[in-house]
Amino acid sequence: MGNVKAWVQAARLRTLPLSLSGIITGSALAVKQGFFELDIFFLALLTTIGFQVTSNFANDYGDGVKGTDNEDRIGPARALQSGLLSRAVLKKGIILSIAITMLLALTLIYLAFGMEHLLYIAIFFILGILSIWAAIKYTVGNNAYGYRGLGDLFVFLFFGLLGVLGCMFLYTKSLDAVSMLPAVAIGLLCVAVLNLNNLRDVVSDGKHGKHTLVVKMGFENGKRYHFLLIVIALLCFLAYVWIEQFNWQQSFFLLAFVPLLVHLKRVMATVDPGKLDGELKKVALSTFLLAVLFFTAVNIFL
Repeated sequence: MGNVKAWVQAARLRTLPLSLSGIITGSALAVKQGFFELDIFFLALLTTIGFQVTSNFANDYGDGVKGTDNEDRIGPARALQSGLLSRAVLKKGIILSIAITMLLALTLIYLAFGMEHLLYIAIFFILGILSIWAAIKYTVGNNAYGYRGLGDLFVFLFFGLLGVLGCMFLYTKSLDAVSMLPAVAIGLLCVAVLNLNNLRDVVSDGKHGKHTLVVKMGFENGKRYHFLLIVIALLCFLAYVWIEQFNWQQSFFLLAFVPLLVHLKRVMATVDPGKLDGELKKVALSTFLLAVLFFTAVNIFL
């Protein structure tokens, strides 16, 4: 099924820290309410990695088949595009990844709920199926939602609301309104990474029929949208800090927004989409740092 280097390339390991941010944030919210189980935490991390890798394989396949990954595209070459993996081999990899991820998800659901909460089991099983569907349908098929400007919405829902609140629920078996604020913030920052990717690829996407929000609204408006995503995420966390009455020592995790604000200045001054490629990892790693520092702050000052 191809060589290791090709599969690592298709897995896009640099995307994994961002996908883990929701799990870490959701776990921090659970800790703040007095709930935490190490086995649930690690299994949730593994399950999320499975969903992300499945999504990356499918994205490589979908964009490769549609011709969106081509010589015009900026950024790392994709496995199918570069010929390192064939369509048939990559499709088998997607199927195997789905099987492993669903096995992890079912184990996580059983670990969190046992056989005592059948309704919760059913809900999370359906959410797992929907997560797989979302991972595949982003670029695969004639009605891929990523080609119709809906990628931002799905990233917000699955990486933000479901990732954070769903993880918290695994521990607490409950939801509360104030936890929506960090969930929305993480969701917006994840959307910012996707938007930055779309800003970088606006020319190539437009030429090959991938109608992302940036293609629809234009490069300059895409930059303004990017600004709003990050600023609103900051405001959400500031509101959370105020509502939960964090003191300045407990709020040190907000320092993770400093590199994000510096990043915004660079994005707003950029006129060449190709120069945004280096900014992607800055937003992803800053979001991961924010989640880790938030988790640390909650544990230290509990």
